[in-house]
Amino acid sequence: MKFVRFQLKNKVMNGIIEDDLIREIDGTFYDDYSLTNDYYKISEVKLLSPVQPSKIVAIGVNYRDHGEEMNIKPPSEPIVFLKPPSAIIGQEDDIIHPSMANRVDYEGELAIVIGAQAKDITKERADEYILGYTICNDVTARDLQAKDNQWTRAKGFDTFAPIGPWIVNDLGYNNLHIETRLNGKVVQQANTNQMIFKVDELVEYISQIMTLLPGDIIITGTSSGIGPMQKGDIVEIEVEGIGILKNYNR
Repeated sequence: MKFVRFQLKNKVMNGIIEDDLIREIDGTFYDDYSLTNDYYKISEVKLLSPVQPSKIVAIGVNYRDHGEEMNIKPPSEPIVFLKPPSAIIGQEDDIIHPSMANRVDYEGELAIVIGAQAKDITKERADEYILGYTICNDVTARDLQAKDNQWTRAKGFDTFAPIGPWIVNDLGYNNLHIETRLNGKVVQQANTNQMIFKVDELVEYISQIMTLLPGDIIITGTSSGIGPMQKGDIVEIEVEGIGILKNYNR
């Protein structure tokens, strides 16, 4: 099933995709909801970020080849940092290049969407707390990341967390192809089976640090092939079984 948040005129709604149409629901994805009889064409609505999380928990250097290109040894434990919810944008929104940054990079990633409050969860029970999966571009001001001891500034600018286009809840996550394209050219290719720390391990580890709330996002790291985006570029991230997240740079 695909869950979507969308806007028509001034009204924001939740829905599910049925036969290339959006069927509006009453309620939220995280609780019991009821189906309405209202349908919309995807082309006639604005797709929003499918979640409004209390936090975006990000994982650094979770692919060995990315660690190699960054000259970072594979970590013995997950490298955890946060991106602010104010960084979130949705499908086909603009990534704004901040004036203080000289290089802004794409990072295509699988994103986990938490469906129930989770604290001290074992990896064996992780699936019980996951609503589904979506796509995130962990946009990074690379030159600022190199200057700072921590990554908040480089990762936290407004528009630096494109998320979407929807959430898929019935997806086997351990063997998914991920591809990033810049102006149609493939610049990143990976498979989730290459992750150092798998989805269930990340949920276990992070839930030992902080309580995860419904709608929270865990972005699982990027592969090698990172590179800069220029104003006017189009970046697309495709994850097998989910779809394509597309954004513009300006």
